[in-house]
Amino acid sequence: MELIFATYNPHKLYEIRNALGNKYTVQGLGDLNEKEIPETGNTIEENSLIKAEYIFKKYQKACFSDDTGLEVSILNNEPGIFSARYAGSGKTEDNINLLLKNLIGQKNRKARFKTIITFFNENGKHFVFEGIVHGKIILEKKGTEGFGYDPIFKPNGYRETFAQMPLDEKNKISHRGIALRKFLNNLVSK
Repeated sequence: MELIFATYNPHKLYEIRNALGNKYTVQGLGDLNEKEIPETGNTIEENSLIKAEYIFKKYQKACFSDDTGLEVSILNNEPGIFSARYAGSGKTEDNINLLLKNLIGQKNRKARFKTIITFFNENGKHFVFEGIVHGKIILEKKGTEGFGYDPIFKPNGYRETFAQMPLDEKNKISHRGIALRKFLNNLVSK
């Protein structure tokens, strides 16, 4: 089955292709020579819908998008929808450094990753799948795998950050992995 994934992010595309396996051919926005789709929503759900709806209307093919945010309790759920551009630059190091700076002296470091996947089937019907993983922000970066805030996010019940885990292990417990399994169950049941 062919799917369009409304992302330019090569890390997300790699993780999704890895999780979906050979049963699905997944094209990203770069494969279609598409421009970045502006995320103008006020929530993770709205941003996911905006991207998937844009691609479906343009190509009339089965497509999906995701939007993910890191929500830190003590910071009123920041960075949230601004996770990718929290420090303004869009650079991962800057985002991580700003978050760690904003948490200096805070004992409450509870956080959660939230992913919303919006899927439009070939008939234009859309479905929404949510994945949430709770954890905490550690004091300094650990690990080299993954991307984004993975080096400072330790999921509840684990000793390692997402960046210290092999991709297969991370996909089993991550927010994106949870939403993706719900999405896949929907695809298989059709």
